[in-house]
Amino acid sequence: MPEREKERFFTLTVITARAQAKIFILFLVCALISAAKPVGLVAAKSASSADSGSKKGEGARAKWLGRRDVMNEKALRVLEYDKITRKLQDKAVSPMGKLAAESLKPMESLEDIERAQKETSEAQALILQKGTLPLGGISDIRDSLKRAVMGGSLSIDELLKVGDFVYVCSKALGYHKGAHLSSVPTSARQFPILDPLFSGIEAPVSLEKEITRCIASSEDLNDDASPKLSEIRRGIKRANERVRESLNTVIHSASYKNMLQDSVVTIRNDRFCVPVKQEYRSSFPGMQHDQSSTGATVFMEPMSVVSLNNKIKELKADEREEINAILRKLSGLVAEEGEVLENNSVLLEALDLAFAKGELSISMNGIEPQYNSEGRINIKKGRHPLLDKKTVVPTDISLGKDFSILLITGPNTGGKTVALKTIGLFCLMGQAGLHIPAFDQSELAVFDEVFADIGDEQSIEQSLSTFSSHMRNIVEILQSLTPSSLVLLDELGAGTDPVEGAALAVAILEHLRVQGARTAITTHYSELKVYALATEGAENASCEFDVETLQPTFRLLTGIPGKSNAFAISRRLGLPESVIKHAGDILDSEDIRFENVITDLEISKKTVILEQERAEDYRRQAESLKLDLESQQKKLSAQREKIMQEAREEARKAIHEARDEAGRLLKDYQKSLKENQLKEAELIRQEIRIKADAMDEATETVSHASLKPAPKHLKNGDRVFVKSIGQPGSVISAPDASGEATIQAGLLKVRAKLSDLFLDETAAKPKADMRAARPSFSKNATISNEIDLRGMTVDEGTSKADKFLDDAFLGSLPQVTIIHGKGTGALRAAIQSMLKGRLHIKSYRFGKYGEGEDGVTIVALDL
Repeated sequence: MPEREKERFFTLTVITARAQAKIFILFLVCALISAAKPVGLVAAKSASSADSGSKKGEGARAKWLGRRDVMNEKALRVLEYDKITRKLQDKAVSPMGKLAAESLKPMESLEDIERAQKETSEAQALILQKGTLPLGGISDIRDSLKRAVMGGSLSIDELLKVGDFVYVCSKALGYHKGAHLSSVPTSARQFPILDPLFSGIEAPVSLEKEITRCIASSEDLNDDASPKLSEIRRGIKRANERVRESLNTVIHSASYKNMLQDSVVTIRNDRFCVPVKQEYRSSFPGMQHDQSSTGATVFMEPMSVVSLNNKIKELKADEREEINAILRKLSGLVAEEGEVLENNSVLLEALDLAFAKGELSISMNGIEPQYNSEGRINIKKGRHPLLDKKTVVPTDISLGKDFSILLITGPNTGGKTVALKTIGLFCLMGQAGLHIPAFDQSELAVFDEVFADIGDEQSIEQSLSTFSSHMRNIVEILQSLTPSSLVLLDELGAGTDPVEGAALAVAILEHLRVQGARTAITTHYSELKVYALATEGAENASCEFDVETLQPTFRLLTGIPGKSNAFAISRRLGLPESVIKHAGDILDSEDIRFENVITDLEISKKTVILEQERAEDYRRQAESLKLDLESQQKKLSAQREKIMQEAREEARKAIHEARDEAGRLLKDYQKSLKENQLKEAELIRQEIRIKADAMDEATETVSHASLKPAPKHLKNGDRVFVKSIGQPGSVISAPDASGEATIQAGLLKVRAKLSDLFLDETAAKPKADMRAARPSFSKNATISNEIDLRGMTVDEGTSKADKFLDDAFLGSLPQVTIIHGKGTGALRAAIQSMLKGRLHIKSYRFGKYGEGEDGVTIVALDL
């Protein structure tokens, strides 16, 4: 055996021998504590054992199922769980959700815990996808609902809150519908826990509309809330106008001018009054209702408006009665929907709490922990949720797999207590359904109780010292302990004689180990470090401390005990070296050698951790290089595909340009044909004009002898010749008494006497129909006006469609149909893209109903 190993073995042997006597005493104390356990606890343990035996077939999982209603309040307070619930309250929107957040407590059923965790995860996913649930403006209407159901009448403000509540229900349903209509894949849009909550909501929109129709504001109803209310308010308005008219007459009357203090109208005791001078009080006809503070003015109601004021008062009473009737009617409608609204309130409270948990998870970068039934805790890069997430140092903590007791040692302010609180608070949060700020794959177990003795609770009033207060807490813990409990003890055994305190601490730890409870403690005692080294099921851990900077790193190192570093810290702070040397001389050589062993272990552990970190860095670099290589390969493949695609596009573009050029040439050819036809037609028209002119000349030379004078009884439609204008025409109106007839001569309509008219008995010869026949291409007789491309690829379809359009243009078809089907839409999009660039296309559109709709494209050709 190497010399160094022999030296370590010898050191541990000596230290163990020194501690044997102490440990023997500790075991005796442990036995005494066990024997002193209350009878009730022993009976409970026996019952628990019997119950465990009857359920042996359920395995270890049943051992970790919850047994109590809530965790002990002291642990919740010590671990500052209430600060987490206050954060949760701030995230809730509704009054019901805030109350639910405040009363949220850890659960003990594994099934309930896992369901609550899934609920938080679903809410977190919905918030990231759709935003937070819109619950703004919601109120707690449960008390109002109870009164309405019992037949009570709700106030205007209560009814408005009911209307707002129904509106929020509608918004919640719209939010849920929008989440399921989003572009997220169907598999990612399933929320099996939250979906039933949303689906259970019903929005009685008719109730909201009726409340909105009837209520104008928090103080008044709309005039049209009911026909009767509308009529009453019109009557009040008319009466007020009559009163004002009467009062205006009074204040502007010369008879009362000297009696009035001022020409104004005021209201006293809901009655219209005028200010009258004190000395005219008896002479002014009216009733006094008030007077000024000085007594110089009295406010009197003129007798002329008394009856009108009485009428207004009666109408006001009728108005109040009608308003109460409307409120009772609306309250009845609320009562009819009472069960639905009560159910909605419960569902919205649950949804608000779920989304508050989701918001809290997002704010602290939380994750859903994995749960096990074996009591394992494995926190990866956990961050205490009450510390600043920008500065807190993540730490790894494990407990319950290879050891049930974790002893954390190290210097003060090194992070020992924070590690304890992180363990406890994570367990409480997780069992309450809250996410924890840690890395994925972190594990937690379900505990029936979490016990925590952290901090100094000494009390002068109760005559409790630091040690007494700690010991009282520990006694209570040992009395309530079960194998499914988590125990957190800070500075175990402190506050008394170090030797006795260490002995008690070892005894208490051994008792906890035998009971099977998961335990984490902090200590400075070397005896406890030895206990952890020598005891199976116990493990040392230390908070790392940088002696050079005198700063803790807050990293937890599992597997090695920590040093208090009192000498190093004192030396760095300036304590004289002689004092430090004298302190070192006082220490036993065995203590010094033990501390050296711890130092060597710590150095070795740091070296191993450093090498592991380097290996992890190398692995990450290799992974990064692999990803870079894969990325480069993907880029090359994409570039290659892009080049091929561009080449195909260039080829397709060249083909389109060639076809367009051919189309232009063809169009020019057709245009030249049209121009030739127009020239021929112009020649024919010129020939016709020449012949018409010759006929006109011949008509002018015709002897009047060949025309018969018009008879006196011309009738409509007779052909005549109007001598004065030299034009033939038709009679459209027979001669009147003066002998004038109306003649239509070409575009002219003239009045002519019978003496100016001659009867034309010649019949007009029909003119030859001279039309220039347009040449037609033979394609028109053979080409179809539609083509079916269904089943073809994009390239095949566009090629076929291209040729079809050329043939249709040559065949002078004005409109054609391209059948491409619906399918994925790729062929349809390609056809539409092809049509955009063609010159001889006048327009194109999708088919209408009966034409094939989106499955066809109708193309009009520009011939």
